Amino acid sequence: MSRPSGSGSSTVRGLVDDQRVRFLAVGGFNTVLGYVTFSALTLWVFHEVRFGYLLSLVGSYAIGISVAFVLYRRLVFKVQGQVMRDFVRFVTVYAVSIGINAVVLPVLVEVAGVPPLAAQAVVVLITTLLSFVGHRSFSFRRDEDVAQDDV
Repeated sequence: MSRPSGSGSSTVRGLVDDQRVRFLAVGGFNTVLGYVTFSALTLWVFHEVRFGYLLSLVGSYAIGISVAFVLYRRLVFKVQGQVMRDFVRFVTVYAVSIGINAVVLPVLVEVAGVPPLAAQAVVVLITTLLSFVGHRSFSFRRDEDVAQDDV
């Protein structure tokens, strides 16, 4: 049985139009970028420093926040205006994530004996869901979003 022409492109269009899919795509890219940055800093820059993985964490978050803000703003949430307000809120959501990360990562590494790279992979899974909810409902929320939710 043949498919109607254009059905494949409408499926792709539907996926691209889905904010959750865009978030996962951009978040996936940013997660890989952050994890590669964290790994590189851990293995090559701070490898001989006690708690060097925490310095790697700070460095990888600084890069990740910069890249993610632009990509989430333009590609995922597609908002305009209020750049500074959005950035402050965005950093606030990331501060919660890095706070969780900074607490859980040493527990996994120092207490549970999990290698830093594996521990960071576990923490990323935890913070990803929190990040989506935080960015959607706080970082890039507009007053008209609230009005639509009230309808």
